[in-house]
Amino acid sequence: MNVDDTTGAAVLDQLRRRSADPRRRILFTGATIVTMDPELGVITGGELLVEGSTIIAVGHDLGADGAVVVDATGAILAPGFVDTHRHAWEAQLRRIMPDVDDLGGYVMTTLAGYAPAYRPHDMYVGTRLAALTAIDGGITCMLDFSHNSRTSEHSDAAVQALLDTGIRGVHASMGPHFGDWDRQWPADLTRLRNQYFGSDDQLLTLRLATLATDEIAGPALAYGPELARVAQDLGVGVSVDAVFGTSSSEAVLRWRKEGILGPDVTLIHATGLTAEAWQAMGDSGTTVALAPTSDAQIGLETAIPAVDEALAAGIRPGLSIDVEVALAGDMFTQMRALHTIQRMRAVNAAYGTDRRPSRISTHDVLDFATLQGARTNGLEAVTGSLTPGKKADLLVVQAEDLNNMPLNDAVATVVLGSDARNISAVLIDGIPRKWNGQVLDVDLAALRGQVHASREYVLNTSTIG
Repeated sequence: MNVDDTTGAAVLDQLRRRSADPRRRILFTGATIVTMDPELGVITGGELLVEGSTIIAVGHDLGADGAVVVDATGAILAPGFVDTHRHAWEAQLRRIMPDVDDLGGYVMTTLAGYAPAYRPHDMYVGTRLAALTAIDGGITCMLDFSHNSRTSEHSDAAVQALLDTGIRGVHASMGPHFGDWDRQWPADLTRLRNQYFGSDDQLLTLRLATLATDEIAGPALAYGPELARVAQDLGVGVSVDAVFGTSSSEAVLRWRKEGILGPDVTLIHATGLTAEAWQAMGDSGTTVALAPTSDAQIGLETAIPAVDEALAAGIRPGLSIDVEVALAGDMFTQMRALHTIQRMRAVNAAYGTDRRPSRISTHDVLDFATLQGARTNGLEAVTGSLTPGKKADLLVVQAEDLNNMPLNDAVATVVLGSDARNISAVLIDGIPRKWNGQVLDVDLAALRGQVHASREYVLNTSTIG
């Protein structure tokens, strides 16, 4: 924003004093607005009007009597990023195994070694840390694939952490892979829905989380007709992790015959799948969550993010972070990794021939990280673009900072130039969650103490020497 710290603080004070007013208006002026709405496109020198939690109008010369005016000259307004799959509870173990060799190494260390040591308090600390960091990096909606639900209290702690941060959270609940647990899942999903997810107009939504096959953790956690019925009875979507290779391809074809694929089902990773499996996914409208750095760095099946396969099947995927024990936790890294890997492969495949490489664009990856991510999370009508009628989940990105100026292409500046330091403000549901470059309402010293204490407890209690 084109304001100094004092003026910015004054604007924030106005917003907070009027926060209880459902008709409170905020008018952003002078911005380059990257709407990610196919019909609205990019608006130069534009204005965006928020009323309460909702975007009311986008354009020029809107006018809004009584609105709190935010001068966004020299900034880009963009939709908040949408993370379609992150194991948030692991956050206090960040980069503890940066050079993990394969999926087995991750599974045996994190899921078999560290996970059984987690108390509900550790679930809360890790999930809250992940969500706050997501907000700092411009992720306004995060699907937490919470696969360490050892007790009902573990699930409650994970949900409460999302609530306490103010993020638009999707709690995707699954039982743990290894160790002792109460076997309350999936029956406990009914209680969770009734206790925390009673309204359709709230920040948090619920999904059922599951695995593609029984190879890692046995049949109880594998997707099939029984879990599909649970999700259908609850009226929630399904997120299926560890979808890769021959066995998952066979599972996808089986799910098609069983009629349990569709737009409410998200398949995560989707590396090394057969052409027949992709056709079944595309024909059924099944959504896909890619994890670009996870696939490439950990080496999941082919180790190549399956963006070309998804696009060929008519699926525009969402993007996800996956596991911070070995990976970066921001969406900028995911966009850049996917953009680079796909374009490298396209040129390499055409090298020495007269074929023209089929390359994705910066607009494509920003679309994956926003609008398509929202669709993948079942929230396309709510967030993912700066479309009037959607919730005000948006970013203010400083385009005239040292690493971004001068502004030549707004989409490319967001995708290729920016990082968390350039995000001066984040609004979620119309509420400022980051302002003047700082995440709000966080006692950083207290959080740091909780994170360090939780990490030490897990490390000292786990079976990892």
